[in-house]
Amino acid sequence: MARRLIGLSVAMLLAGAAFPSAAETPKRAEVAATVEQQHDATIKALQDWVALPTIAAEKRNTPAGAEYMMQLARDAGFQQAKIIPTDGVPAVFATLDAGAPTTLGIYFMYDVKQYDPAEWSSPPLEGKLVDRPGEGTAIVGRGVVNQKGPQMAFLAALKAIQASGRKLPVNLVLVAEGEEEVASTHFDQVVAVPEVQAALAKTIGVFIPSAAQSKDGSANITLGAKGAVEFQLIVSGEATDKYPKTDIHSSNYARIESPVWRLVKALDTLVADDGYTPAIDGWFENVKPLTERQKQLIAEGAKLNPEAGEKTALGVGRWINDEDYVTSLERFYSQPTVNIQGIVAGYDGPGGKTVLPSRAEAKLEFRLVPAMTKAEVVSKLKAHLTKRGFDDVEVVISGGYGPNETEEDALLIRAQKRLFEETGVPYSIRPRNAGSWPGVVFNGAPLNLPASQFGLGRGGGAHAPNEWFLIDSTDPKVYGLDQVTMAYVDYLYVIAQEAAR
Repeated sequence: MARRLIGLSVAMLLAGAAFPSAAETPKRAEVAATVEQQHDATIKALQDWVALPTIAAEKRNTPAGAEYMMQLARDAGFQQAKIIPTDGVPAVFATLDAGAPTTLGIYFMYDVKQYDPAEWSSPPLEGKLVDRPGEGTAIVGRGVVNQKGPQMAFLAALKAIQASGRKLPVNLVLVAEGEEEVASTHFDQVVAVPEVQAALAKTIGVFIPSAAQSKDGSANITLGAKGAVEFQLIVSGEATDKYPKTDIHSSNYARIESPVWRLVKALDTLVADDGYTPAIDGWFENVKPLTERQKQLIAEGAKLNPEAGEKTALGVGRWINDEDYVTSLERFYSQPTVNIQGIVAGYDGPGGKTVLPSRAEAKLEFRLVPAMTKAEVVSKLKAHLTKRGFDDVEVVISGGYGPNETEEDALLIRAQKRLFEETGVPYSIRPRNAGSWPGVVFNGAPLNLPASQFGLGRGGGAHAPNEWFLIDSTDPKVYGLDQVTMAYVDYLYVIAQEAAR
């Protein structure tokens, strides 16, 4: 009962105050009442999903995660749902025919990042509801914001529409992968399946549910995302007789080369002396600069997302080169990067240990901007290392894809703008997300579809300990689970209306 008393009449917000009649969702109050009735069941469904983590990097819960995702789709009303095998983790393809004139594509990821329970204040697979001071009640668990919470809210929206006795305003084509967190290694194989490609080709675009609301209630619209390539650089005695086959006494470093130092020297060539500017040969050859419109959008967005709050959230006090906020944002959205995620080599226990390690590995990722491609940067990386004599450095590509872009006047984006404007949600438009998702698979040939992210609600801690997603908000401007669910209901109706114009 306490949940229903949080904030100023959540039920009233759901019924109409949060979304006025201009959104034209028919019999909206009935759907809102159903969402409210489903609230506890939706939380339980999310907790159950969190309890089954699919972690591609660890080959954990595959194919169990795909089977679970398939059942979630069927439970939400998809008449057809099947598992699509790949050379890695399987995907799920599902369709829901509502007899509507418009078909919408939906992208899900059912996998999550790794976690260390020792770093969490709440068990990462329990999905506990905890008080978040100043914000309300949140669920804590691996994957709750990236992306299971928003995705479960979307599925709850489908259930609520159907449970209230009506058909969806659009048909749906769902593709869900289990390798997003390893840079979608085999997702292109899924979309290439003739049945899947034919279904997607009928859609007006594809979107991924997300939580894109800030603490002040403002929202973000993104017109694309950077691409990503994950890879490892490895130097070891397994690949060449220059280095020991196993760790040996460190006195031998006087006469045997160190794979660790070799790796460090190779890594040092990838960036300039400033430590952050990529120095791979030809790296900036195909990088498109920001347009004047994109710079304008960045400057406008800075006003809705204050610098002080962003620095606090990131735990930093300054940007590169002590740049001003807008300049740092232009860099954030426009610059491709070469990042070291971690280095693994030798002894890492307490104190020292006099060994010469036999193996060293660096885990890296590229972030790509238009008009870079995965094939281009992988080729340039290998050529760069070979040119400098690093033939003994093994390059292992674990996944990746290029950037994606969608025009500001695309139907998916127009629908978001209309929804926010009619409901009084302040919003900014970003040229692209500095993070990545494989929208290019839809955005590029042969489908050439608009691809976007959409969602209200709030969360944080993606890829980090204590990941959270807001369930009940104490601030009426910031959406909790039920309001997020209704936002998806309204978005589907606005898309149908925009498509009919």
